[in-house]
Amino acid sequence: MVKNVLDRPENFTNRELSWLEFNYRILGEARDRKNPLFERMKFLSITASNLDEFFMVRIASLKDMVNAGYEKKDIAGMTPQEQLDALNEKTHHFSEKQYSTYNRSLLPKLAEEGLSIVSFSDLSEEDVDFLEEYFHQNIYPVLTPMAIDSSRPFPLIQNKTLNIAALIKSKDKKDHKEFDIATVQVPSVLPRIVVLPRKEDGKKKTRIILLETIIEHFLDVLFLNHEIICAAPYRIMRNADLSIDEDDAEDLLKEIEKSLKKRQWGEVIKFEYDDRMDKRLVKYLKKQFKVRSADMYAFNGPLDLTFLMKCYDLEGFEHLKEPVYKPQVNQKLRADGDIFAQIREGDVLLHHPYESFDPVVAFIRQAAEDKDVLAIKQTLYRVSGHSPIIAALARAAENGKQVTVLVELKARFDEENNINWAKKLEKAGCHVIYGLVGLKTHCKIALVVRKESDGIRRYVHLGTGNYNDSTAKLYTDIGMFTCRNVIGEDATAVFNMLSGYSEPASWNRLLVAPIWMKDRFLEMIKRETKNAREGKPAKIVAKCNSLCDKKIILALYEASCAGVQIDLIVRGICCLVAGKPGVSENIRVRSIVGTFLEHARIFYFYNDGHEEIYLGSADWMPRNLDRRVEIVFPVEEEALKEKAKHILKVQLDDTMKAHCLQPDGSYQKVDRRGKDALEAQKQFCKEAVEANVPVPVIQKRTFEPGKAPEFS
Repeated sequence: MVKNVLDRPENFTNRELSWLEFNYRILGEARDRKNPLFERMKFLSITASNLDEFFMVRIASLKDMVNAGYEKKDIAGMTPQEQLDALNEKTHHFSEKQYSTYNRSLLPKLAEEGLSIVSFSDLSEEDVDFLEEYFHQNIYPVLTPMAIDSSRPFPLIQNKTLNIAALIKSKDKKDHKEFDIATVQVPSVLPRIVVLPRKEDGKKKTRIILLETIIEHFLDVLFLNHEIICAAPYRIMRNADLSIDEDDAEDLLKEIEKSLKKRQWGEVIKFEYDDRMDKRLVKYLKKQFKVRSADMYAFNGPLDLTFLMKCYDLEGFEHLKEPVYKPQVNQKLRADGDIFAQIREGDVLLHHPYESFDPVVAFIRQAAEDKDVLAIKQTLYRVSGHSPIIAALARAAENGKQVTVLVELKARFDEENNINWAKKLEKAGCHVIYGLVGLKTHCKIALVVRKESDGIRRYVHLGTGNYNDSTAKLYTDIGMFTCRNVIGEDATAVFNMLSGYSEPASWNRLLVAPIWMKDRFLEMIKRETKNAREGKPAKIVAKCNSLCDKKIILALYEASCAGVQIDLIVRGICCLVAGKPGVSENIRVRSIVGTFLEHARIFYFYNDGHEEIYLGSADWMPRNLDRRVEIVFPVEEEALKEKAKHILKVQLDDTMKAHCLQPDGSYQKVDRRGKDALEAQKQFCKEAVEANVPVPVIQKRTFEPGKAPEFS
C-alpha cells in the first residue's frame, strides 16, 4: 500500500469535532429513557461540565492561533479558522439539544416523580415569606451590588461565575429614557439550590428554587430608590489555557501561581445569557466583553447546568438512581493483610472500581510505618481533597524514610491543589520534584525499597489511573503490583531520570515516553502487518481514551490493508476513520459510555500466538507519546494476561452501552438483533462480587528466603 494514498485529509477526523461527538454520546445517555431518571440528569450535568472545559482550553487555543495568524492545517486538512467556524455551528446546536433535553425530557419527568424546580410564579404566600426571610438572613449579607456609571467602571467579571445584570432607573429621574446598569455576582460560596419547606397536603414532593432566582426576585432590596426595569442572569467563559515559558522560569512553582491568576482576566471566549435578557443589556454586555455574535449563547433555562449534580445528591430519590456499587476485595491482595507478603506470592492485577483501591492506599501506609522500608518514591498527577496517600507520604518522611515525590504542577485545573500538596510534603520533609521542563509527568508509578533478610527488594505499583482514592470509585482503571527485579530496576531508572539527568540506554520491560514508547508501538503494529502479509493470523485490540496520533493511525491503516483484524475501544476523541474501503475496512471502533468513566488503557498484540499485553497511562495522542513522561508496562503472568483479555472481550461484547463508529464519523448504538443483552460495567460488578470469597489473610511475617517465585 502506497503510504501517501492513506495519508489524505479525508481519511482523518478533526480532533475537536470528534470530541463533540463524544459529548453527544453522553448527551444521548441523558436522553435515553431506559436509564434511571436521576442518572439521565447526571449525564446532562456532565455534558455541561465537559463543554465548559472544552471552551476554556480547546476553543481558546484555536482562537489564539487565529489571532496569531497561524494557518497551518490540522490532521483533517482544516485551518484554525475553519475549525472554529465548524465548531461554532456544532456547539450552538449542541446547546440547543442540552436545553431541549432539560426542558422537554427531564423537567416534566422529575415533576412527575416528586422533584420540581420552581419559580416565584409557582409559590404560595407562605413560600415567598420563607424565601424573603432566607434572603435577608443568608444571601443579602454576602451580595455586592455593582452600579456602573461614569465614576464606577465596569467591574472584572470572573471566569465561570454566575451573575445577574440589571437595567435600573433612579426614581428621582424624570427622563423615562435614562437608565443605569448594574451587575451582581451570584455567590459561589452559597448553595445554588434551596429546598423549600414541604407543603402540608400529604404529598411527598420536593421543591427547589435556584439561588439566582431568589436574588433576581429581591433585587430591588440592593438598589434602594431605584426601579428595576429588567434583570437576567449571564455568565462568561475566559481563556484558561495556561502558557508558561518554562525555559525562562527560575521557579516553576511561582510561575504557575502567577499564571493561575491570569485565568480570571483572560480573553472572553463565550458569553451565555438568559434569553429573557433585555436587548439593551445584551448589546451593552456584548460590547464590554468584546465578543462576536458567534460567541453568544442565549439559553431558555438556568445557566450552568452543572447544578443538576447537586440535585442528584438530594435524598429520597434512590429508586431513580443506579444502585450504589461497593468496590469488592480482591482476595489476592487484601488491605487488612501484609501487603508486601502478598505481593511476594506473585503479581496482582486490580481492576477499579470493581475491585477496591484500598490496597493501593495500604501499600503506602504500610510502607510509611514498616521499619524495614528504606525509601518510597511516587508520582502524583491528581489526588483527592483529603488524600490518605499524601498523609501517608508525609508520615513516612516524619518516620525517617527517604521519600521522593514528583508532583506534577501542570495538571490542568489541578495546579493550585497540587501546589498546596507540594508545599505540605516539603514541610513534612519529603524531597519534592516539580516535573521536567517542557514535559508533563503523567505516568502512575510508586516504588517502595525494603530491606529484607536476603537483601534489598523493590516493590512496585504501576497503574493506568491517578493515585486518587475518590475518583478510583468512579473511573475504570487497572493497577499492577509486582516485586520482580526487572520491573524494580526499571522503576529505579524512571525515578533517576525524573530527579536527575540519567537516561538509561535501554529498559528491561517498561515502555517509557517521550523517547522510546512511540517507536515500540509502531514496531508492534508493523509486526502484525508483516505477519498478516505472510498469511499468519494477526490481531490488534487497543483500549484507550483518545486516538489522534497521525503516525499510529497511518500504521493501523497499513495493518488493516494487510488484513490485520483491529478492534479499538476509544472512549473519547478518535481521528481515525473506521470501516472505509481500501483504508480501514478491517478496523472497528467502539466507545462505551456508562455509569463509570472508562479510563484504563490496554494494548493487545497477537504476535503470531505469543500474545503481548500492555497496560499504562498513555493514550495514542501526540501529547502523550511526544510531550509527556508516560509508562506502559507488560502483563506477563498467564493468569493476569487472561484477566486483561477478559476485560477486552467483555467490552467488545457489550450490546447496551457501546456506540460504534460509522464511516461518516457518527456513532450508533450496537444493533442488538439476535444478540444477548450485555452491559460490560454491570458484568464486571457481578464478577467482582462473585469472586469476593473470603480466604485466610496473609498477616505480617518475616520474609523467608526462597519462598517467593523468581521472575526473570
